Amino acid sequence: MQRFARTEPAPGVVVLTMDRPAKLNAMDQVWFRELRDLMAGLGVDDGVRAVVLTGSGRAFSAGGDIDVFADLAGDVVRVRPHLRLVYDAFCSVERCAVPVVAAVNGLAYGGGTELALACDVVLAAESARFAFKEPTVGLTPGYGIVRGPEVIGRHWTRYLALTGREIDAHRAERAGLVQEVHPDAELLPAAVQLATEIAAHPPLAVQVGKAFVNRDAVGGFSESVEAVALLFGTPEHRAAVTAFRAARGR
Repeated sequence: MQRFARTEPAPGVVVLTMDRPAKLNAMDQVWFRELRDLMAGLGVDDGVRAVVLTGSGRAFSAGGDIDVFADLAGDVVRVRPHLRLVYDAFCSVERCAVPVVAAVNGLAYGGGTELALACDVVLAAESARFAFKEPTVGLTPGYGIVRGPEVIGRHWTRYLALTGREIDAHRAERAGLVQEVHPDAELLPAAVQLATEIAAHPPLAVQVGKAFVNRDAVGGFSESVEAVALLFGTPEHRAAVTAFRAARGR
């Protein structure tokens, strides 16, 4: 089953909507593969000049699917390729030739905040909430701790990655994670309008601009894979995942 729905609301503009509202758009392996492949295709499509990423329902994305965590807990060998897939998916947003605008419409926990970090511009609804929830289950946001210092600085990255605390859209704007905050009903139109403005510019100039800004966005992920893989094997992580699923009646 597909995890994203595609629409084209304006010439040159594609909206990708994460489409697992019952799971708060949680990210599983199908999600990561689909995002990676979509970004690769959009980047070589001459008819696409800008992309908007948003979520269906009340969440942008609640992050990694807890059922995946439960399946991988304690199995470091299987965790490594999973983490590489995760990073490939987020990096595919950075590497996509065309700009990607995040329209964060609600909860953006864990991977949801990491996905926002990967996007070129971030707009948020007033109801949006950002957090790295990984420390609450004995993990750390592997992509976030590599990319966060470059986007929001070391202090904000530590604040989020070490505490698991939630911040609202206006605080995220002050941190530099978000560039614009809009009333909920106006978020997607504002994101499409911004993408339309980008799409109206000569495409090569836009592509060169994005490529040069992101030219140093490499490195650090191999070490992060190893560090996070080891955390998946800890008894604290296994216990936290078991408790979380029990609280949900799973």
